[in-house]
Amino acid sequence: MDTEFFEELERFSLLVKKRVSTAHIGSRRSIRFGHGISPVGYREYRKGDDFKLVDWKVYARTERLYVREHEEERSLLVHILLDSSGSMRFNRKFELASEIAAGFAFIAAQENEKFSVSTFAEELRAGEPVRGVGNLLKVIDLLDGTKPSGGTDILKASDQFDRMISTTSLVVLISDMLDDLDKVETAIYRLSRHDLIVVQILSHEERDLGIAGDARFIDMESGESLITRVSQRLRDDYRSRLEAHNSRISEVCDSVGSSRFLFDSEMQVFDAFSEILRAGVLKV
Repeated sequence: MDTEFFEELERFSLLVKKRVSTAHIGSRRSIRFGHGISPVGYREYRKGDDFKLVDWKVYARTERLYVREHEEERSLLVHILLDSSGSMRFNRKFELASEIAAGFAFIAAQENEKFSVSTFAEELRAGEPVRGVGNLLKVIDLLDGTKPSGGTDILKASDQFDRMISTTSLVVLISDMLDDLDKVETAIYRLSRHDLIVVQILSHEERDLGIAGDARFIDMESGESLITRVSQRLRDDYRSRLEAHNSRISEVCDSVGSSRFLFDSEMQVFDAFSEILRAGVLKV
């Protein structure tokens, strides 16, 4: 992997839309209630709040119960889930997916946040959360040595991940999403308790089916082949079905408040991160 694009990412940092929870101390600031580093304001007492956190001086002035909010240092844990099934071998999809995974890991590392890169096909191969540039280099070696193969079960992988991770984190899901639509939808819903970013990568040939006449198609996951005649009607039907598939994924992501991106496999990785920046997932 050519990591020169890391230099372009040095000015980027992560934005978190949902409150994350973790036991690790890091450089991420978040609003929490109770004791912390610096006071930022007050909110009215709610049933269940610790009575010790009530500001009695404010109560003496207002005769209303208020809890002081503080800002404290919290760590952001970034989990990157990377599809390594056989279909990702097609036309540079896995190369771009790996670069995007490495890019998010780099941004986390430079902010001294913990990150993990896990790959999945029919099973999740979970990576350990690590921190630092040294571990980033190990992740790059892992990605370079990964050969996409096997079938896809995005739902099973998301279930395995959900059982492993008890804290709310930032999750980046990178895949071509060429699995059963019901499974893809359920996987997104399952991961949506986290701050979720969905990155879908497809090749131009997959999106357009720009061939005509007799053709032989080989399933890169099962190895099965199909010989058929590609007519204009078949191409139109294929495009319509794929557009419906992708539109539904976008709708589900919108409904759970996650960011979703669709990239062509020939896109340059920094162009992909520039689009992510414009969408407000990253900041400079």
